Amino acid sequence: MLSRSFLAGFLFGAAAFGQLASFPKPSYFRETFARPITKVELKSPVRLPDYVVGGKLELSLRSYLELVMANNTDIAIERLTVDVAQNAITRAFSAFDPLATASFSSTEQRTPSGDQLTGAATLVSLTQPANFTYTQTLPTGLNYQVGFFAQKLSTNSGYYYYNPNLNSSLGVTISQPLIKNRGTYINRVPIMVASSRLRKTEYDLKASLLQLVSAAENAYWDAVLARENLRVAESARDLADQALKRAQRELELGALSPLDIYNPEQQYATSQIGVSQAQYFLKQTEDALRRQMGADLDPQIRTLPIVLSETVGPEVDAPPIDAEKEVRKGLAARPDLKSAIQNLDIDDLGIRQTKNELLPDLELTAGYTTQGLGGIYYPGSGEAAISGGFGDSLSQMFGFGYPMYSFGLTLRLPIKNHQASADMADALVTKKRDALNVRTVEQQVRLDVLTAVSQVESSKDAMKLSVVAQDFARKYMEAERKKYELGNSTIFFVLQAQGALVNAESSVVQNAVGYRRNLMNLLLRTGDLLEARGIAVR
Repeated sequence: MLSRSFLAGFLFGAAAFGQLASFPKPSYFRETFARPITKVELKSPVRLPDYVVGGKLELSLRSYLELVMANNTDIAIERLTVDVAQNAITRAFSAFDPLATASFSSTEQRTPSGDQLTGAATLVSLTQPANFTYTQTLPTGLNYQVGFFAQKLSTNSGYYYYNPNLNSSLGVTISQPLIKNRGTYINRVPIMVASSRLRKTEYDLKASLLQLVSAAENAYWDAVLARENLRVAESARDLADQALKRAQRELELGALSPLDIYNPEQQYATSQIGVSQAQYFLKQTEDALRRQMGADLDPQIRTLPIVLSETVGPEVDAPPIDAEKEVRKGLAARPDLKSAIQNLDIDDLGIRQTKNELLPDLELTAGYTTQGLGGIYYPGSGEAAISGGFGDSLSQMFGFGYPMYSFGLTLRLPIKNHQASADMADALVTKKRDALNVRTVEQQVRLDVLTAVSQVESSKDAMKLSVVAQDFARKYMEAERKKYELGNSTIFFVLQAQGALVNAESSVVQNAVGYRRNLMNLLLRTGDLLEARGIAVR
């Protein structure tokens, strides 16, 4: 079984770089302040040396596809789409991320006095407030905020009992939606949408892999066909060479007219051209194979000859295919159909989310604050100052002797919400469109499978007939050769029979490879190609 690991894909030095730890763990700071590693390392192709035997790259269809899954760049690119969808799920949780805020400022101010109530001819004040806040929204929709406030006020005014004045307060505020945005389900809809889109992306990835593996296998059969065509071309050249040599001997003996030598010479020259063209075409198909399995990226492997172990012997005894059974398999397994159905789940979540936007927003708010005061206390003229500090302020604050309570309801009632109404209408139209799209894909799956079954059966019959035609062509050539040896025929008819045999052999090769292609295409249309080739997508 082939794994779904990126054996030859893109490897980032910190592919999963992100803030995984929470404050204040040491790893939090390392992850937050570390410089992202943006350099992309491209792995070299793997496992290619495992298939080198005697200085040649020997490949069965299964081993070739293993190398394709491990090293094909297009497949590595497609797999990255799943990572993006997984990141979207992480992003959807951001609505519930806690946030801590801290602030401090120091302000000194000098103000000229216009009356005696100021307490000084020139009022000098130093204000140093500090504020710490922690806020978070829970899946129920409840938002809470915990805040601590502390301030130091120093002044030269004589009217302050505490100077410096140290004030502190601790407060908790909550806000709970009662209609709109209420409840765990509606607040987790973005997460569910992202999860549903991840499943859709996985289906889309499998659909893309089906096409890429199909293209890779077709490239393999292209090379096999080119190899067999070269064999047929070389056989035709050998036959033409034998006929030419026989004609030349007959010409030397005077048994053949000089005018009759041109036909076998022309036949031999044509066969040589055919061999040359077949050799170049085989080289092109082998280069395409190297690209598919990443062998073109390895300087030591890309120059090795390729030996394909698959044969194209005619298979004429395969039983008829149950078309309706194959259709049912396609409807159950096709990833593009599953992707289309997954869209309906996304649409339902979108409708629920849009419905929430139509609701009035009734919000319950409540708060509690406790406070304290400290500093150096000046009770009055003639009395000694009483020393104090920030501890006194905290003691009062946590003594809860100076509380403040709050409670409130806020209603935001949309008298008319054109945007939300339009969004709901669009969401319903989108679901209806996607439902019709599911039907369209189902119809297309059925048509694809039935067409593929028809092509398999047609190629099976064509292969049987081509084998019969090849047998008759061989008998015809032998008959013409014997008639020629007995003097009852001419070299023209022998060459004509040889050409017919070459065409018949080429037809057998074409139909045999076509039959293999059509079997592969049927697996593609039913969605079973990856499983049939031992490719696991995990």
